[in-house]
Amino acid sequence: MLLNFVALAAGVATLVWSAELFIRGAAAIAQRVGMPPLIIGMTIVSLGTSAPEILVSATAAAAGAGGLAVGNALGSNIANVGLVLGVTLIISPILVGRTTAFVDLPLLIAITILCGWLLHDGNLTAFDASILFATLLLYLVRIALHLRKPGINDDTSQVEELPLTRATGAFILGLAVLIMSSRVLVWGAVNIAEGFGVSELVIGLTIVALGTSLPELAASIVSAVKGHADIAIGAVVGSNMFNLLIVLALPGFFSTLSLSVADLQRDLGTVFATTAGLAVLTWLGWRSGKNHAHLGRLAGCLFLSSYVVYCLWLYYDIQKV
Repeated sequence: MLLNFVALAAGVATLVWSAELFIRGAAAIAQRVGMPPLIIGMTIVSLGTSAPEILVSATAAAAGAGGLAVGNALGSNIANVGLVLGVTLIISPILVGRTTAFVDLPLLIAITILCGWLLHDGNLTAFDASILFATLLLYLVRIALHLRKPGINDDTSQVEELPLTRATGAFILGLAVLIMSSRVLVWGAVNIAEGFGVSELVIGLTIVALGTSLPELAASIVSAVKGHADIAIGAVVGSNMFNLLIVLALPGFFSTLSLSVADLQRDLGTVFATTAGLAVLTWLGWRSGKNHAHLGRLAGCLFLSSYVVYCLWLYYDIQKV
């Protein structure tokens, strides 16, 4: 059993390190071939922050542990709002722009409702996964249309310049270690679940979800300390979109996955509640004269408290089994 915990810890640590290396390499290569910085930020980097979840989901689904993949997707979304955004707001308040407040957050709520409708029967099928993937394509089209606005690609500060050989090396090494570490993490997580009689879904919701959310947490804390806490809201919203539309969908492409309706109501319901709570607090904090919303430390305390309450709820449900 000790070996399984070592594998889990090592998998999480290398997953975080390799994801950051992969993002740097991919973004630098894209810049070298002429992609505008904001396109890189909203596509490669946004996908990159979800790379741990995506790789773990694909590996788990291929290994027949689809419950772990679903738990990873839902648990990461809960952790992103409750833990990542909560801690960031406690460190520094955030100003939320109009597009995030009135376009991206409502879209995220709608996608969460769509997931609930697709999974209401307790089954994740290839048809369900295809609908989620098609929705992802529509979301990417929306991003592309947004990026056509004049002056939207003027910011060049977010992409690190690297020589092409170094960028390529970082990309290849990061991807290779991502794949290996995700397999090690899934192997350890599945063995621990079997050893303690805990479901793969619960392991995915807790240990794996928290581990794969570490890149967002680290990046958000660093941004807040440096006075750029507003970066966190975009990272959280973008990552949660990809978690629902890619990470959650992937197991359905491998085989029909049966899930507990009661567990889905608890976990997907919490995803909806935290997302809706973020949207409502953003709208309540809207300042039309300044064209932005203000989220402060009170909101951060509420989000962090909601994450603690959810973890206690999950622990209580485990004890009942």
